[in-house]
Amino acid sequence: MNLKNLTYAGHAAIEISNGTVKLIVLTDVGPRVIFYGYQNGPNEFQDFPEQLAAKAKKWVSYGGTRLWVAPENQRTYFPDNVPVEVTRRGSVVRLTSPEERKPYPTHLQKSIDIQLAPSGTEVTLTYKIKNLGPATEMAPWTISVMRRGGHSILPLPERAPWGPKNYLPNGQVILWSYTDFTDARLKLGRQYIELRQQNRPRGQFTQQKIGVRTPSGWGAYYNAGHLFLKRTRHDATAQYPDLGCNFETYTEPGFLELETLGPVRTLARGATAAHVEQWWLFNNVPAGRGDAWINRVVLPRVRKTE
Repeated sequence: MNLKNLTYAGHAAIEISNGTVKLIVLTDVGPRVIFYGYQNGPNEFQDFPEQLAAKAKKWVSYGGTRLWVAPENQRTYFPDNVPVEVTRRGSVVRLTSPEERKPYPTHLQKSIDIQLAPSGTEVTLTYKIKNLGPATEMAPWTISVMRRGGHSILPLPERAPWGPKNYLPNGQVILWSYTDFTDARLKLGRQYIELRQQNRPRGQFTQQKIGVRTPSGWGAYYNAGHLFLKRTRHDATAQYPDLGCNFETYTEPGFLELETLGPVRTLARGATAAHVEQWWLFNNVPAGRGDAWINRVVLPRVRKTE
């Protein structure tokens, strides 16, 4: 693993690379991974140059992958526009933000541990939220802002015929007020849900979002021959936020988000909640949409990560 300091869109940053893929993490705001992609390839994430160029005083996305707190409320949008502490222990690079006090006190402290495999595309990210204030109910929530032009894939729980073993429901699909099944960006299959990013959507709502509780613990994003895959552990006994989601996907003109959520918990003073994701990247992936294409093209690649 190679590390070097650099400037990204005017921001101090660190590049982490292994010869196959690289990550760029901002160090003067965050914690945030702003770039993930092949060594000489495009960024799989979307960034927002106008936000990166400004000296933000309120919350802005910047793009890339960020760490949030569920459920969504004012606390979620705490502006992370100050430098992070960078430490390295062996193959792990840690980004740690200060305790959140101004402009309003959440008393939370966020960090991301990044471990890039010695070769290949696998990355392990351990997100941590430490509570330095009174006990609070929360869940870790990680959002990857994906480069425009592709579509996300969320697997549904196993489908099987009606019978004595299948009397009870086995999955959850969660809707928002602006979820529209007639929107052309949204494709509901028998085994998968897909959401396409469009810069000029024609549906009733500019935004679209849908969530699932999927025991398979993976979601993906396909774009121009590249497949980005993220995994996180599913806890069958846990309560998840947003009526039970562990994966969500959201889009509006300009970008799409692929999101994972950890279990809801009451975080005591001094306690830390951790949430782990693993990423992989595949290239030369044939284009397509629909269940048959996913089973033929995407699923074999997913199984390589099991």
